[in-house]
Amino acid sequence: MTSSTWRHLPPAARAIAVAATDAVEAARERDPDPYDAAVDRLAALDPEQTGRVLGAVVRSLLEERHPDGLDGDDIRAALEHTVRTAGTWYEVDPQVMVVLLVGALGIHETDENAPLPPRALAAHAPLLVADLLQTRSFARYLESAFTEIQRSELHDA
Repeated sequence: MTSSTWRHLPPAARAIAVAATDAVEAARERDPDPYDAAVDRLAALDPEQTGRVLGAVVRSLLEERHPDGLDGDDIRAALEHTVRTAGTWYEVDPQVMVVLLVGALGIHETDENAPLPPRALAAHAPLLVADLLQTRSFARYLESAFTEIQRSELHDA
């Protein structure tokens, strides 16, 4: 996906979209060098904004997979599958995955005194997204996340 795909977005959102798309695509290909390059770009962006966007994608994917609601077993299964699958080609920290997964669901807020480093979050979120996506289009979920965030910001204003 090229940056022109996201030209309708403001510059900060476009940067997130391009870096996240590159990272998710590299994760799907299980290609560590392009993945690390995309993760570096993603980690250099505002971690709060990036986390909000990718968290919305994760939440949407989980809600779609579990329309009747998620329980602890569903969350554990998603976590285990992602760690096991991504761990075959990339060094995965299961604790970072837990923070991402439950944070996306609004179950757990990270301790503001000891937030996870942006690089750790940027390196793990695309792995989680790629695993949850399977063969579905990331662009569709990413566009939906931006729309949801924009609606939320307009409502809060």
